[in-house]
Amino acid sequence: MTATGSPGPEVLAGLDIGGTTTQAVLCTADLTVVDRTEAPTPAAEGGRAMVDTALAAVRRLLGRTPARLLGVGVGAAGVVDAAAGRVLVASDSFRDWAGFPVAAAVEKELGVPAYLDNDVNAFLRGEVARGAVAGEQHVLGMTLGTGVGGALWLDGALYDGPRGAAGEIGHVPGFGELPCTCGGRGHLETVASGRSVTARYAERTGRTRTARAIAEAAVRGDADAAAVYEAAGAAVARALLITAGLLDVTTCVLGGGVAGAWHLLEPSVRRTLTAEPPVSAHPLTILPTRLGETAVAVGAAARAGAELEVGSTGPGPLGVTSGHRV
Repeated sequence: MTATGSPGPEVLAGLDIGGTTTQAVLCTADLTVVDRTEAPTPAAEGGRAMVDTALAAVRRLLGRTPARLLGVGVGAAGVVDAAAGRVLVASDSFRDWAGFPVAAAVEKELGVPAYLDNDVNAFLRGEVARGAVAGEQHVLGMTLGTGVGGALWLDGALYDGPRGAAGEIGHVPGFGELPCTCGGRGHLETVASGRSVTARYAERTGRTRTARAIAEAAVRGDADAAAVYEAAGAAVARALLITAGLLDVTTCVLGGGVAGAWHLLEPSVRRTLTAEPPVSAHPLTILPTRLGETAVAVGAAARAGAELEVGSTGPGPLGVTSGHRV
């Protein structure tokens, strides 16, 4: 197995290349984070610049934490070919990212194996390995960020589907008629994403605010802000009911900025599920992320560890504890 860096403990690197920020972590074999850093993502400068920024972050970590790097995992937004380590489809905010050979570029520069995952898949890997759903065998992962992403963990493994699109709950229709960024209509993303929270609030009030500012306004008693989050919560609950009905998956872990306002989403989620429980009658378990903004990077490192069979990258000591059962 190839390794690089100063003599010392063996580590895995995990990268989260997002549209705004690139996160990097160094993890031990059991996925304990020993160091982390971040940098702005130069998304408008192209794939090469983005990868160079990520590589610089890893080198910075190795410079202050002498260790032998065994492998690198990368989580990236968009549709990816995990086997080829290449981005297939990316949003317009990323220049020259679609088609970029991410894994090959990282391997060439660092001299160790590298692996690419979709960022939501990596988020779910991280939460299953060391986060809120550690040890669970069947989980829906959902990220409520600028958009809505989803991923499935079935029978103890990530399920990609035959075309890599399994778990994309954000683009399931049946949530009204509003146009979605993907070109469809009535998708979950049109009511539960950060972008849609901003848009729905602007429709009601004529004021444009961020999702975070709207959440703060809801806490202060703004009825329009509260209504927007209530609608988002009800939509999330319906998405979970769809998943439970189709796959009998009744555990979900939520991440992303909008999920940070769980205190506003939860009452509506609870009401919706009480009014129409899953057909199995088994209660749904909904857990906010435990790893927070490091979840994608830790999950990417988990992928690298699993591929390289480094140590034990299964459930760590952070087993499932208290959560939100509705």
